[in-house]
This record gives sequence, structure tokens and C-alpha cells, in this order.
Amino acid sequence: MSTVVAPPKPSPARSDSPPAPTRVPGSVHAVVFSSLSVLIGVIWDISWHQSIGRDTLFSPPHLAIYLGGVVAGIACGWVVLRASFVQRSESIAAVSFWHLFRGPLGAWICIWGTFAMLTSAPFDDWWHNAFGLDTKILSPPHAVLAAGIGAINLGALLMVAPLFNEAQGSARRTLAWLYVVTWGLLLLMAGTITSEYQYRIYMHGSMFYRSAALAFPLILVAAARSAPLRWPATMTAIVYSVVTLAMMWILPLFPAEPKLAPINHPVTAMVPPSFPLLLVVPAFFIDVVMRRFGEDGRDNLLAIVLGVLFVVPLMLAQMPFATFLMSDLAQNPLFAADNFPYQVSHNSYYYRRLFVPTDANTAAFRMGLLAAMGSAMVMARLGLGWGRWLRRVRR
Repeated sequence: MSTVVAPPKPSPARSDSPPAPTRVPGSVHAVVFSSLSVLIGVIWDISWHQSIGRDTLFSPPHLAIYLGGVVAGIACGWVVLRASFVQRSESIAAVSFWHLFRGPLGAWICIWGTFAMLTSAPFDDWWHNAFGLDTKILSPPHAVLAAGIGAINLGALLMVAPLFNEAQGSARRTLAWLYVVTWGLLLLMAGTITSEYQYRIYMHGSMFYRSAALAFPLILVAAARSAPLRWPATMTAIVYSVVTLAMMWILPLFPAEPKLAPINHPVTAMVPPSFPLLLVVPAFFIDVVMRRFGEDGRDNLLAIVLGVLFVVPLMLAQMPFATFLMSDLAQNPLFAADNFPYQVSHNSYYYRRLFVPTDANTAAFRMGLLAAMGSAMVMARLGLGWGRWLRRVRR
């Protein structure tokens, strides 16, 4: 799918405005790489816990996470030092610290994220030594880590957005791709944090759609509003899907053996993440509506429409696809539905390929679906406001 970038809108000239960027700074490439590295490390780390169980402070997934955090910290630290002592500009270095250091907001957020991530590392190691293997994704040390990763992802977005809004020529085309990638990585992070509520055994119940409505519309709608590209929300969902599929197909190529009891299921290779959610379907409808009605000023009404158009298409696509993932046709390397963590019992719904009997096909399911639509409407409205702000942000 090709990216077509709309011509930049002219902005009022200011005497202190920096010239429009004609090249992409290396620091921007660095923070986007960092966002990708930390998320690959997180997905790998989850697989490590599901395949091997026991890890160390310097296990390979942790090194990938640390690499992303350190690269972001060094790159943004250089941006701040350069803006503070070499290229002092009020318009470029908008945020000051101790009246001595100045730098872009995105750089400061990335630096904070680096410190949070590095702080979480010894905390996580102590937690495992004291309490053993995590049973939840968001354990206290992982919550600190998630805050740091979120800060790096958000900081990367805030470093790309102002450059994208002002850039011209080939730099704008490069920044367009980087902009979509940062949105896609934010979507991937949201999916990873909420993944415990989005296993395929829950996809016929309303909890799945309520959690999805809280996690994804904010990002998809903000991307659709802020990026003057063709199909920005759809491309954001594609980035999320491509990274997830790459990890799903690559990880099982590496051997693994459980080293922490109880071992309920034999594992001989790394357990991959589940097949990505079909977010590309509601993202497509969001793009269609935003291209037609996104600039008419009626954001409250638009948010209602977008909330419905997130939940209903997702349900119509995901429910039959979940049934397919439970079938024999999906028990192969292409869909990876035959891979189970070693902790999974043979009597579990997951191993027996059964949906959890929650509220499917009941009045409670319909009420839960309405609650999901309400949540999606609220998040869509927030996304419209966030996206409008991002379109105006400058260096």
C-alpha cells in the first residue's frame, strides 16, 4: 500500500521559526528504532516466560529492551545538550529544566522513559528472586517498565510529529513513514498491555470488546486525525499486524525448554504471540469516515459514529475468525494456533480450544457490547482532540 502525503498547509511565518527541515535528524531515527527494540524485547520476554520460565537480569529479551532504552536516552540526551549549549533556539528547545537545559518535549519524555526502564530492571530481578515467575503482565516492576516504554513511544511520536508538520520534499516522505510506524508501535504497546483480556478464548464474550474499546480507538482515531496521509489508521493497524506476525513466525524457529515447574505442557520451541487482532477492519472504516466528515467541526457526533464503527466491524470480523482459530485449520505454523505456554493445563479452555462461557449470545453480552461502544465513543473523542493538537504542534 503506497503512502501519499498531502501537501503541507502553509503556516504563518515567524521571525524565530526554524527553517523547514529538509532531512531527518539521526536522533529521530534513533528513537523510532528504540520504540521498535523495546517492544520486540517485551514480546520476546513474554514468550521467554511462556517457553522457558526462568530468566536473568541480562537475558536476551531484557538486553533488547535495555538497548532500546539506552539508545533513546543517549540520542535524546544529545538533542538536549545540543539545544542547550550549541543551538540555543526558543522555538526548537521549548521545554527547560533547572533553567539550564533546554530541549523538545518529546526528547524529555524519552529521557524520563529511559530512567524508568532502567529503574525497573533491578526491581524486576528482585521481584523474580523474591516471588518467582510473574502471573500477570502488569506486575509492579512491569508496570514501571510499561510506563517507561510508553514514554519512549510517546516521546518518539512527539519528536516525529513537529518535524512532519513542517518538513518538505523527501524529508516529509520519510517522516510520513516514521510517523505511521510510531503510531503502529503505540497500537502494539496498547495491545500488549491488554493482551490478557484478548485471548481467543474470550473473543465470543463482551469483555474482549470492552477491553479493545478502551485500548485501541484513541490511537487509531488520533492517527487518522493527525496524519494528512491516505489511510493513516489502516496503515497504523498494518504496522501493528506486521510486527506481530513477524514475531509470531520468527520466535518458534528457536528451540526452548521449560526450566521452571510446574510443567503442564511440553514445549520444544519459543511460544509465539497470538495472531494479531483484526484491527485493520475497523481502522479501514475509521479512515473512510474521517476522510468524508473529519473536518466538519462536529467532533462529538463524529465520535459517536466512530465508536460504533470500531466495535461493530471488529465484532463481525473477530468472532468468526476466533472460531477459525479454534478449528483444525489454524493448527499450523501460518496461524500458530497450536502453540501453548508450558503452564497451560490439558484441562484448560485454551488447550481444549473452547471459548470461555461468559456472556456470549445473552442479554448480558448485548449490554456489554453497548458498554464497549460507549467506551469507544469516549476514546474516539479523546483521539480527535489529541490528533487535532498534534497537527498544530511545531518545534
